[in-house]
Amino acid sequence: MKFIYLEQIHSTQTYAKEQLKRNKEITNICFYTFNQTNGIGSQNNKWEGEDGNLFLSFIISQDDLPLDLPFQSISIYFAYIFKECLSSFGSEVFLKWPNDLYTRNNKISGLITNKCNNKIICGIGLNINKTKTFTGSLDININKEDLLKQYFKQLKEYPSWKQIFSKYKLEFHVNKKYFTNINNEKVSLENAILNADGSLTINNKKVYSLR
Repeated sequence: MKFIYLEQIHSTQTYAKEQLKRNKEITNICFYTFNQTNGIGSQNNKWEGEDGNLFLSFIISQDDLPLDLPFQSISIYFAYIFKECLSSFGSEVFLKWPNDLYTRNNKISGLITNKCNNKIICGIGLNINKTKTFTGSLDININKEDLLKQYFKQLKEYPSWKQIFSKYKLEFHVNKKYFTNINNEKVSLENAILNADGSLTINNKKVYSLR
């Protein structure tokens, strides 16, 4: 993975898309910054960034992903590996379905994934410091560059979806007291059932995540 540091940027996700438009062949590249002014979140929301936090977007080829990974659960896959990476540094972080990381009941990180032809663009925002919008922040002190290197070291191994899902399934029960946004509606996860493809069954309806 090639790392490119940006002193300040409106959105690493938008910037990565722009670079891919200019060169459709670029891959294995990560753009990151500690100062993002107009970040993009899921559900057409903004990710409010403040100086000192971590914002990144990386481009990889879809062909590099494990064959058993359901495309609709790609955000769960990237987010869970990021969760494991933070845990390896001592964080008590968990993944709330499908793409948010929490500590102490507070959201500290969000992830969004897009596809452009055969390339995947994944963006991650992590609140290392508290912000005006989010009350939560990372529960450990960490070097941002060390975190980046460790994440992509773990991601490079591309564990199978079966491996990731088997671990996430054991932890899914922590989701039960939270809500998720489905078709712009706030829905409780109390009775949600996690399916093998990463989807949920809620009130006898199957719900997929494409974030």
